[in-house]
Amino acid sequence: MSIVESPALGPVRLLRIADVKPADSPRTGGQVAEYVRLLAEANTELPPIIVDRATMRVIDGMHRLRAAVVRGSQTIEARLFDGSPFEVFVFALRANVENGLPLSLADRSAAAERIVCWRPEWSDRAIASVTGLASGTVAAIRARVGKAEGPTRVGLDGKSRPMSSAEGRRAACEFVVNNPNASLRAIAKAAGISVGTARDVREGLRRGEDPLLPKQRAALENDSGSAALPVPSSRPVEEQRATVDALRNDPSLRYSIVGRMLLRLLDTHAIGSREWLRLADAVPIHYAEMVSEAAHECAGAWRQFAGQLQRRHKMAAAQES
Repeated sequence: MSIVESPALGPVRLLRIADVKPADSPRTGGQVAEYVRLLAEANTELPPIIVDRATMRVIDGMHRLRAAVVRGSQTIEARLFDGSPFEVFVFALRANVENGLPLSLADRSAAAERIVCWRPEWSDRAIASVTGLASGTVAAIRARVGKAEGPTRVGLDGKSRPMSSAEGRRAACEFVVNNPNASLRAIAKAAGISVGTARDVREGLRRGEDPLLPKQRAALENDSGSAALPVPSSRPVEEQRATVDALRNDPSLRYSIVGRMLLRLLDTHAIGSREWLRLADAVPIHYAEMVSEAAHECAGAWRQFAGQLQRRHKMAAAQES
């Protein structure tokens, strides 16, 4: 069930106003006197208020309650709500955001801060949908109060998923390699991801693609420091060239356009550490940063290419066994 889905409420009943207590309202400034006056002077029946059954505190409808008092009423129509204190607060918040007098930005921000502290596992989007704020605003509030999301987060649909979708996609990749005939539901359950993401990972692996999205791969490389200047191969340059020569003898590579492109790229990079140093020294100092960024991009592309080949090899080996 969605975490923001409206719960079932009890039937409408008459409550004595003397038995009803003030709300723990997300409206930090209290009731607006002018709005109470307008409601009291209205010639229409006001909607029932919502009251917490456990505490008899008003969840939604304090302005209507005050208006009833101004009118001199002894009773008021109400519906009872059953839930935890947190559920009560969230319901009151949603009711104030969606109906009646809108909450101020300060009220909604304060409410988001309370939810972040109560439920840090809730995603920014989930909290934003409850408070009427932008998800970026919620993220800023989370950073300010120092309540980071945990390893899993609860989304709008109420389902728990890994905080990093990259981790889920990586886990799905490993599961598919070890269980090539597994269903999409089995993959999704094992990796803690959606069926749609499981399908995307599996189809990508069949095409030899990286299971991580480009932004996820870039973030992973930045976090791990793997975007440092590439280190030349430790193998002697003669062995590197011998590998290229062996590949060049394969007709499937030598006589195809893509194959010849690959051979040219491998041949270009089959140089020793001394040549790499000479290349670095030849770069004008005012272009050093620009060339460094280009080298990082090339190194990242080669790492992704190597990963694709390794996954294809593992999948082929798993299918043969």
